[in-house]
Amino acid sequence: MTLLSNWRAVLTRAWSVRLIIIAALLSGGEVALPMLEGIIDLPSGVFAAASGFVAAAALLARVVAQEGLSKEPKE
Repeated sequence: MTLLSNWRAVLTRAWSVRLIIIAALLSGGEVALPMLEGIIDLPSGVFAAASGFVAAAALLARVVAQEGLSKEPKE
């Protein structure tokens, strides 16, 4: 394994990274949902399903060329 030369740009601008962060937050929401019972009235599994969809979108975003990320940065 080798680190990408433009890894900072990938972490800050890649849609796949953004979607993975959203999926992680949704997973946390699924864990927190029982503690918020009575405040938020959602059926269990909503956050888990949304997290799965977002994770699938992240996989798709990972293989699609994104503007400004597919080429090496100019130095």
